[in-house]
Amino acid sequence: MLANLRDGEDLSHMQPPSTPQSRPNAARRGGGGVLTGNISVHLLVSSPKIKVCVSPQIGNNKDAMRKTWNPKFTLRSHFDGIRALTFHPVEPVLVTASEDHTLKMWNLQKTAPAKKSTSLDVEPIYTFRAHRGAVLSVVMSTSGEQCFSGGVDGTIQCWNTPNPNIDPYDSYDASMLRGELCGHTDSVWGLVYSSAHQRLLSCSADGTVRLWDANTTSPALAVFNEDKNLGVPSSVDLVCSDPAHLVTSFTNGQIGLFNMETRQLVLSLESNLEPGPQPPDSPITITAQEDRHIKFFDNNSGKMIHSMVAHLDAVTSLAVDPNGLYLMSGSHDCSIRLWNLESKTCIQEFTAHRKKSEESIHDVAFHPSKCYIASAGADALAKVFV
Repeated sequence: MLANLRDGEDLSHMQPPSTPQSRPNAARRGGGGVLTGNISVHLLVSSPKIKVCVSPQIGNNKDAMRKTWNPKFTLRSHFDGIRALTFHPVEPVLVTASEDHTLKMWNLQKTAPAKKSTSLDVEPIYTFRAHRGAVLSVVMSTSGEQCFSGGVDGTIQCWNTPNPNIDPYDSYDASMLRGELCGHTDSVWGLVYSSAHQRLLSCSADGTVRLWDANTTSPALAVFNEDKNLGVPSSVDLVCSDPAHLVTSFTNGQIGLFNMETRQLVLSLESNLEPGPQPPDSPITITAQEDRHIKFFDNNSGKMIHSMVAHLDAVTSLAVDPNGLYLMSGSHDCSIRLWNLESKTCIQEFTAHRKKSEESIHDVAFHPSKCYIASAGADALAKVFV
């Protein structure tokens, strides 16, 4: 089903829950990560939940990425829900992070015939083991040589990325673990890598956002919201048009832009105002929320410029294609939807995952340079589409 969702349009005739029901599991996944360009981050939060996506300026190449996506691979190896995933910047490689305490790396060109069908299967080529609990977030450096993961144990693990042609039956290589970033005292919900400064940003249930040197395991270079005046951050990302600023969402529904040098809040995004016009060539922040809405904000004024009902259940994840033309959203209604960012219309919808404990899709991602998209599910599966 395709949808053309405009301001104020209602899907009430489809009878979704008017107020999303509380998830039965205590550590639950909802909309509440931040994404710049094509890097998404993820989290577990309590209500209210919000996910922020800072998109690139909308481009002029309207034919870029225009295609119909079809399922290609189902990645089976995790024993519990997959909370996050990230693509290698240039290789056909995917890394998944799971509640089973591990991360797995997959080479999408290393396929074998599936046992019970005519399709191809992919096995993980490497399993990362260091976390003492569920792994909630993962991000890769822009060179692809480093990988970082955050977990319920409050740690950030720093990894060397294995060679994509590694033999999956080789013995475990402890040298892949570069070290551990310590400082957070609660679950690390989101991670984002800054290529401009080779820095890592993290946000945690301990109430802080921290800035790290991605090349060392030294203590954090800076701590934001240390006094917790703004609440508990649920997600964080860089403003793509200005790497000197970061954007953070909080579990109380606030969204703020911060100056990385002064650590001060410079702008609050206001969702309680009526939508207004979007200035031309203005960078935007896109939020996906548990009330089924996706909202768009102007980063210069902080005002909301568009709001739409996008799914039949909580919207949990967002990704923007590398050209800044299309938005992908995932939801606990089991569907992935592709949107034209300029017209705000749905151009494709498909069902990707089954529900488990009232949860379904935890994360979605575009490959930065190849025609792959992927989704992570509570059903312990990752799906790849081409």
